[in-house]
Amino acid sequence: MAKLAINGGTPVRHKPWPQWPVRDEREKAYLLKAFEESQWGGFPEPQPMAQELAEKFAAAHDAKYGVCCANGSISLEIALRAGGIHAGDEVIVPATTWIATGACAVFVNAVPVFVDVSKTNFCMDPDAVEAAITPKTRAIIPVHLGSSIADLDRLTEIARKHNLLLIEDCAHAHGSKWRDKGVGSWGDIASFSFQSSKILTSGEGGMLLTNDEMLAKRMHSLVNCGRQEPGYENLDEWLFGYNARMSEFQTAVMLGQLERMPELNARKAENVEYFTKRLEEVEGLDPVPTDPRETARGIYQFIMTYDSNAFEGVHRDRFLEALEAEGVEMSGVFYPPMPQNPLFHAWTRDWPMLRERYGDGIPSPEAQKQLSFPVAESFAKDTGCWLHYPYLMGDKSDVDDIVEAIIKVKENLGELK
Repeated sequence: MAKLAINGGTPVRHKPWPQWPVRDEREKAYLLKAFEESQWGGFPEPQPMAQELAEKFAAAHDAKYGVCCANGSISLEIALRAGGIHAGDEVIVPATTWIATGACAVFVNAVPVFVDVSKTNFCMDPDAVEAAITPKTRAIIPVHLGSSIADLDRLTEIARKHNLLLIEDCAHAHGSKWRDKGVGSWGDIASFSFQSSKILTSGEGGMLLTNDEMLAKRMHSLVNCGRQEPGYENLDEWLFGYNARMSEFQTAVMLGQLERMPELNARKAENVEYFTKRLEEVEGLDPVPTDPRETARGIYQFIMTYDSNAFEGVHRDRFLEALEAEGVEMSGVFYPPMPQNPLFHAWTRDWPMLRERYGDGIPSPEAQKQLSFPVAESFAKDTGCWLHYPYLMGDKSDVDDIVEAIIKVKENLGELK
C-alpha cells in the first residue's frame, strides 16, 4: 500500500496554514480615518497619511527620506530617472530576481547588463559585477533575495570606486539590517514593494528611500507627474514625470502593517531558527547560510538548496510535487534567470538602445547565446527550494509538520522512482 499522499496515502498536513495577510482592527481604524477625511487619492502629493507612512518607514530602515509610490516596479524606474540614468547607459542587475529589476532599465531606454549570482546566497555576485563594468556603466541594482542580503560592503565599495549609482532592491527585505543598519539606507536609493505577496502589504504600493535630499525631491516630482510642490519645489529642471502616487487607502493599510512589522519578523525569526535546527535531520536539504553581517532578516521566502544525490537521484521537482501532496507547498523555479523569463520580451524595435549589446532584443537567439548564468540556471532548474513565509507565521507545531512531510517523502523515495 502506498504511503505517500501523491500515490494515495494520507497527507501529513490536513489543517490550513496561518492566514495571510495578517490584519486586525488597526488596519480598519486607519482605513476608516482615510475614508472619513475624504481625501482618498494621492494628490496633492504627499497626502497626510502618505507623509506619515514615508517618515515612519524611512525611520524604521535608518534612512532620512521616504517617498510613497504606486508599486515596487515603477519605483525602480523612478529611482533610475531621479539618479540621472539616460538612454544608452548600462545598469548592472542580477540574473536571479523578478523581471522589474531589469525592466526598469529598459523602460528608461537604458541597457540592463545581467550578472550571475553568488553560490552562497544567490544574491548578486560582486566579482561578476566588477567584471561587467564598462565605460557605459552608470548604476548597480543589487537584490536582497529571499531571506538574504546582498554583500553591501563589497557593493558600496565598488559603487564608490567607479562612481556608480547604487539602488537597493528591497522588495523581499522589509525590516532587514546589515551590520545593525537598515537595508535601504546603504545605497543612493532603495525600492520596497507592498504587493500582495510581500512581507508587508497594502495589496499594491511601494516606497522609495534615500538619504539625499535632492534625490528625494526629484522622486517626489517624478511620482507626481513632474510637478514641483511645496517641499520639492525649485528643482534645477522640470522633470517629465508619472502619475505614480499611492492612494490614502493603501497608505492607511500600510500604517497598520508597519506597526506589526517587529512582531511578525520576530515570530518568523524564531520559527526559522527552529526550522533550521530541525533540518539538520535531513541530509541534502540545506538552508542558505546566514551571513554574520545580517543582523536582522525580514524573511520573505526561506530558501534551501536540494542535493538530488542525497535523495537517490530523484529530481527536485518530483520531490516538491510529492511534498505538495503532503500539504506543504514549496516553489522550485521561483525565478528563472531574468533574461530567460518569457515575460522579459524586450525587443530592439521598441527599445533601440538594446541593439548594440543584444541585437534584435533580449529574447532573440543571438542574445540568448551570450546570456549564460551557470549558478542562476542550476539554482532555478535543479537545486533551489523556496518555502513561502506564511508557513512560518504559526508555531512550532506548524514547523514540525513541514519537517515531518519532508522526512516522510525522503523515507519513501522508492515510490517516486
